[in-house]
Amino acid sequence: MSFNSIEDLRKSRGNMDTLMSQVEKMSATNTQSKDDGNEWKPTVDQAGNGYAVIRFLPPAKGEEIYWARLWTHGFQGPTGKWYIENSLTTLQQQDPVSELNSELWNSGVESNKDVARKQKRRQSFYSNIVVVKDPSNPANEGNVYLYRYGKKIFDKIQDLLKPEFEDETPVNPFDFWEGRNFKLKIRQVEGFRNYDKSEFEQNASPVAADDAIEALWANQNSLQEIVDPANFKSYDELKTKLNMVLHGASRVPPTIASQTGDIEDDIFAQKTVMPTAETSVVSNVLDSGKTDDDDAMSYFAKLADDS
Repeated sequence: MSFNSIEDLRKSRGNMDTLMSQVEKMSATNTQSKDDGNEWKPTVDQAGNGYAVIRFLPPAKGEEIYWARLWTHGFQGPTGKWYIENSLTTLQQQDPVSELNSELWNSGVESNKDVARKQKRRQSFYSNIVVVKDPSNPANEGNVYLYRYGKKIFDKIQDLLKPEFEDETPVNPFDFWEGRNFKLKIRQVEGFRNYDKSEFEQNASPVAADDAIEALWANQNSLQEIVDPANFKSYDELKTKLNMVLHGASRVPPTIASQTGDIEDDIFAQKTVMPTAETSVVSNVLDSGKTDDDDAMSYFAKLADDS
């Protein structure tokens, strides 16, 4: 159900059916970064370390999703051109890169598998947050933003929603009144951004006084808009772009693959050779397993801009 008033949210306290339904739906299905001026990004120092406290917020008014999940592809082709696009697998539709990756992997040829690994899809999550503490930018505190994060942080949310042990009680961290603040602790580990020490506070607390909660809710961003099909390029547009990146022409070679997405999640653990001067750096970003997908996509986008 969508939430249309503060009373709807208040009445839903303790009832996590809608929230858990979204968790289960995401687990059962396969779901380009949204460049939004209202997106908050944590600041890190010269050593790559950072700290902030944020609070994940419930669905925006008239919506029912607590987060939006997007899949994207980002890689450089042999032409030197970049492919950085939203994947249609976000919408559970056929995607040309996923089709190509499936074909390459199923060929059984190791060099083809290397290409598929390089072109794998990556996921990012978006939620509304309020910044509780931002030592580097105190002016952000108390304001509502979109926050883009990767699987490591999402796993910490799921651990709270679905505890592993029977003596632990499920907690809805998104709740205005009984949620928990999230302490974002960023470290630079072996050259990569690491979130392992980030954690939810132990005690529940209201995000603000009751008279301020309505204002926070009114300022939330639409998450449904992020996954609106109208904001995705069509299959044909993506295929044309893919062939420009791979072949320098819009002509589409025939493909026999029919799978989308699933196979990509199982095949990317080994090193990939990139056909550019950035080979070793990009390969490390792709294969380290030590950086979140959203950080990797930001890196690829920067390389594309620099090109």
